Amino acid sequence: MKIKRYEDLNLQELDVMREIGSIGTSHAATALSKLLKKETRITIPTVSILGCEEAAERIGDMEEVVAAALVKMGGDIEGMMLFLFDLEFANTVLETLTGRTWDSFLEMDDLARSALEEIGNIIICSYINAFSQLVQVDINLSVPSSTINMLGGILMVPVAEYGYDTDKLMYCNADFVIEGKTYSDWLLMLPDIRSLNTILERLGVS
Repeated sequence: MKIKRYEDLNLQELDVMREIGSIGTSHAATALSKLLKKETRITIPTVSILGCEEAAERIGDMEEVVAAALVKMGGDIEGMMLFLFDLEFANTVLETLTGRTWDSFLEMDDLARSALEEIGNIIICSYINAFSQLVQVDINLSVPSSTINMLGGILMVPVAEYGYDTDKLMYCNADFVIEGKTYSDWLLMLPDIRSLNTILERLGVS
């Protein structure tokens, strides 16, 4: 039976999405490792269906300033991917790539912001490439966009985009472990409901 909302996903279907997340984030970690030239792996991923405020509480604080990279998906699967950086993770990659760290996101110059956008794009594209091969779908990705804003404002973007389907978010979390140190990051994969049913059908669980 086809689902009508994210929250209709049963435990088996959530487990399938977690496995997809594990494969996708593993590929993203490999890409990040090559970029930083540092050993990078991931923690065991989790997948939750949460409201906007619940997701913000899980991630941090609605008023916390974070950086985000966003890519829209089209083709067989439609929706969006949203990757969020906290300041510690952002500074770790920026110090390696640019030789500089920052006291806050709001102080970052154009070079730093551009670097974060590119890093987010690499992580998202690596995830999607692995995902599309696993599910055997063709996915077109938009030009990446990025923003620095309060967490609550950023999380309202997918809610506003797909609010006609649900007010829930699919929250996937698998922290990066870079040379033994764990860094928090957050990846939201948000297929629309039609596309989510396509994924489950292709994997034989719906």
